[in-house]
Amino acid sequence: MFEDITPDQIRGRIAACHKNVQAMYDYWLAKRGSRPMPARADLEPAEIKKLLPMTMLVDVTADARRFVYRLVGTQEVAERGSDPTGKSIAEAFFGGSLEETLSCYDYVVRNQAPFCYRDPYAADGQVQNDDIIYLPLSDDGARVNMVLVYTHCRSFLGRRKAGSLL
Repeated sequence: MFEDITPDQIRGRIAACHKNVQAMYDYWLAKRGSRPMPARADLEPAEIKKLLPMTMLVDVTADARRFVYRLVGTQEVAERGSDPTGKSIAEAFFGGSLEETLSCYDYVVRNQAPFCYRDPYAADGQVQNDDIIYLPLSDDGARVNMVLVYTHCRSFLGRRKAGSLL
């Protein structure tokens, strides 16, 4: 779905994002250094404390699940209305469509490079406007084994829970 997006276009999208998205990207760049991508072990949560509530770590798996939520920030959980930790993206994504959501992760794995999503999408019947950055992590420097995701909600309306009056 996003095969034709160039690295320059991704950098342009990131530059147009909220300062917190840019801060996460700058942090990732600093941890990467001269390597293609940093490892999970390079990340120090205390260094990005203010970003943690909207941060996720997603494992890249070799099985049919493909992508599995490992860690989901507290604000992300609150705004989703449930905690997807341990579930696959296919089971618990929040986005316009499963295909579109998986395409963001696929881009990162295929290109071993960041992806930035800024397009409006409909979720649970409401239009969401988020800045989302997907950043590759690698334990061996060659294969993406985890994706660091940060979301800045420009107009998050949250999921409607059964019986709620949202």
